Amino acid sequence: MEDKLLRYTLRMDRRLFAKFRYVAEYEGRSANREIEQMIRKRVEKFEKINGEIPLSEKDKYDLE
Repeated sequence: MEDKLLRYTLRMDRRLFAKFRYVAEYEGRSANREIEQMIRKRVEKFEKINGEIPLSEKDKYDLE
């Protein structure tokens, strides 16, 4: 079965990430899920203001 998850390396200040992880755990999420939730909300907010973001043919192919 092909893995549909994208892996992305995020570089950030260790102290900031430790605090972020605390917030995520407080919310009952892993740091990864918290990041995903924040990205989802940001994209939804952007699209609400600017309209749906069109995906290129390459993006659509990468989703398959």
